[in-house]
Amino acid sequence: MAQHSFRSGAAAAGVALALLAAPAASAATALSPHTGTAGTTGAPGRVVASRFVPGPCPKTPEPIEALATARCGYLEVPENRSRPGGRTIRLAVAVIPAASAKPAQDPVVFMSGGPGGETFDDIPFLVSSGLNRDRELIVMAQRGNLYDEPDLACPELDRFNSVSVGLPSYAPQTERLMLDAVKRCRERLTADGIDLSAYNSTENAADFADLRTALGIKQWNVYGHSYGSNLALTYLRLHPQGVRAVAFDSIAPPQDVSLPFAWAGAREGLENLFKACAAEPACKSRYPDLERTLNEQVRKLDAHPLTLNVRPPQGGDPVKVVLDGGALVNLLVAKAIPFAEVPAAIDELGRGRPERFARARAAGAAQVVGQTAHGLTNSVVCSEWVPDHSASDVLSAGRRAFPDWPDPVLAQAPQLAFQEQVCRVWNVPDRTAAMRVAPVSSVPTLFLNGTGDMKTGASWAQKTARALPHSTTVQVPGIGHWVVPQSPCAQKVLASFLARPTAPDTGCVAGLGWAPFTITPK
Repeated sequence: MAQHSFRSGAAAAGVALALLAAPAASAATALSPHTGTAGTTGAPGRVVASRFVPGPCPKTPEPIEALATARCGYLEVPENRSRPGGRTIRLAVAVIPAASAKPAQDPVVFMSGGPGGETFDDIPFLVSSGLNRDRELIVMAQRGNLYDEPDLACPELDRFNSVSVGLPSYAPQTERLMLDAVKRCRERLTADGIDLSAYNSTENAADFADLRTALGIKQWNVYGHSYGSNLALTYLRLHPQGVRAVAFDSIAPPQDVSLPFAWAGAREGLENLFKACAAEPACKSRYPDLERTLNEQVRKLDAHPLTLNVRPPQGGDPVKVVLDGGALVNLLVAKAIPFAEVPAAIDELGRGRPERFARARAAGAAQVVGQTAHGLTNSVVCSEWVPDHSASDVLSAGRRAFPDWPDPVLAQAPQLAFQEQVCRVWNVPDRTAAMRVAPVSSVPTLFLNGTGDMKTGASWAQKTARALPHSTTVQVPGIGHWVVPQSPCAQKVLASFLARPTAPDTGCVAGLGWAPFTITPK
């Protein structure tokens, strides 16, 4: 979930109480170091409070305009709150001013996806979506992310992901190379004294609670997408104080998310795409057997993979790619091909023309080394998503979702290949018992999901909302993972929700539909 899968040619195919009535203090007036929620840190036996320390904004590879006027710094917190005398870590924070001359006094704090996705890279999408139109926008890199101290990047895995486009998806040699990269990353991080068990959603949520207190904010709004929605639910359950409203985008509920969960999302999103094509006369006429063609190609490529030399869509020299059944599925789930082109791509593949899928696969050869905090990814996934399900559970879920696909493809959750083996190497404690708890809250909540999302199926919103009586659920047709940046209507709904959490205006959704599909000549 760490990738921005709505971007064209995404390389994501590799490898979720009563309102406080008192007015809130603006974060604009709270940037001196404040004492927040106490944590045990520093020298052994010494108790030091979490605090915010002003400082320069991160120097990003590409300039981010909003950071030019932002007020930045670090939140200093204990690495492990259960271990008195442990060390302090620093989390990068930016407070982006509101565009309005008279902003609301309750800011919105953003919880990014992943886990391990680069947070500051999301700021342009948040600003263009209007998140800071009427109130300040607060962004904090979750513990272990880029610009934090420590940074749990794994260049070893980035380099593996780059070469993996030229390897069979689930072959033993691919597994060996991946696990070697994981092992080397873990050894390097632990040699630096990093406590990998402390990089989890409970500590993540406590960091945000400390941030609110340290900034002197009485009340704020929360917006989280993908893993950020998972974290936002955990935060709401454990730290409801000062929460005015919560918006969940592409919900991944902690009480449900697991490796088998991934197959349910893939089925739902693909099925909605097939239905949308069937409902469009031109698409139905041109691609009448879309699902059957895809099933045939998954089986065919699993038995007889294609090896091609393809120029990546971003340019450069041709790269070797292996297009097999697993790669085909991962490309679809990652939305590496725009939805409008998927029927044409499947049809072309069935006619012996794999170029669209091959180019999308080649895009994964260009990995940004050091951007993703794979260490945080593995620590969360291996402690919270994997332990309470077996390999046979994953296979059974895959068979239920896609009974016509071969077992070698279904044995690996999409975009989470070899995860059980990875977690044996990563070796962090099982935390599923602490996470498989549905929050119950009267705080107003909004669920925004895209019907094309193949990572976190839209129907999970209704299931999660049952324990949240003041909830509004919205499904946006034809949108994939991370709805708000892709949908002007979703942006309006979110703005309305932040203005009136108990009565948001969702009227624009009624007129929406899938964008027309690409129709190629026969």
